[in-house]
Amino acid sequence: MNETVECWLTFAREDLQAARVLLEKEIHNQSCFHAQQCIEKALKALLIYHQGHMPPRIHVIVDLLSLLPSEWFADVKSDSLEKIDNYYITTRYPDALPEILPGGLPGKDDAKEAIALAQIILEKARHLIERT
Repeated sequence: MNETVECWLTFAREDLQAARVLLEKEIHNQSCFHAQQCIEKALKALLIYHQGHMPPRIHVIVDLLSLLPSEWFADVKSDSLEKIDNYYITTRYPDALPEILPGGLPGKDDAKEAIALAQIILEKARHLIERT
């Protein structure tokens, strides 16, 4: 694995760790944001590895996934990924229209769900990189 890919995976792991710490501290919106960041960076690591160059500077998980073979993440529900995508902006700024999210800002269950999905995506990305 090359140094760039490893660096993206390290940042993804650190975002996942941050999401878990923030969940413990009951800072749910930031926990969800870091889970989203973990997924984004894991997918970018996979794209760099798979395509051999830096991915586009986009932050939408669904769009990043569309650049990879569809069978790699076929078992991940698209509605879960769309929910995670909503955390990118709305959890970072108080004026980012939290009413976009059903029920306002994310709570504990949302953070747990986001972290679980981030763990799955990170493990899948690492597995796909290590097996090829």
